[in-house]
Amino acid sequence: MERYKTGLFFGSFNPVHVGHMIIANYLLTNADLAEIWMVVSPHNPLKEKKSLAKDYDRLHLMNLAIGDNPQIRASDIEFNLPKPSYTIDTLTYAREKYPDKNFVLIMGGDNLETLHKWKNYELILKYYEIYVYNRPGYAAGEFANHERVTFFDAPLLDISASYIRKNVRENKSIQYLVPDKVYDYLTEVPIYRDL
Repeated sequence: MERYKTGLFFGSFNPVHVGHMIIANYLLTNADLAEIWMVVSPHNPLKEKKSLAKDYDRLHLMNLAIGDNPQIRASDIEFNLPKPSYTIDTLTYAREKYPDKNFVLIMGGDNLETLHKWKNYELILKYYEIYVYNRPGYAAGEFANHERVTFFDAPLLDISASYIRKNVRENKSIQYLVPDKVYDYLTEVPIYRDL
């Protein structure tokens, strides 16, 4: 299998956890991706902002999670784009800035189900492939059989960033829920103590 595509895995990663990294690694292993960019989003228009850690804190945690894997990189591409960030605008900017890259959008089945609510979703479907990891309990929606959509059965963990933040606030352990270096850092730096 020729690996030449760049997967864009968007998220608030608030914080990044082992579930995110398992999905990224699975897609690197099982899809035609040469690399994956973990795009740390400053503010998802569909999410409340108050529980979001600072942008560069989340980017730093992502770099810690990735470690020295040359095929995965943390991306701050959205940090300097207008807020709130919309996926189509980021994709357009990325395509202009990196014309040699063939970008693929990575998302969960829950996102595919609500894709029709996204800004200019028709353009996303027209110009970009979408690699979807199945999420239990979500129907794929009207785009399940779209020619640009490919499904992957990545191993999923029932872990959420909100659960991790709750544990931090309650002084409960998050060891093994996040990558080791992220755990070590959050033990020393109380980013989520008051969020």
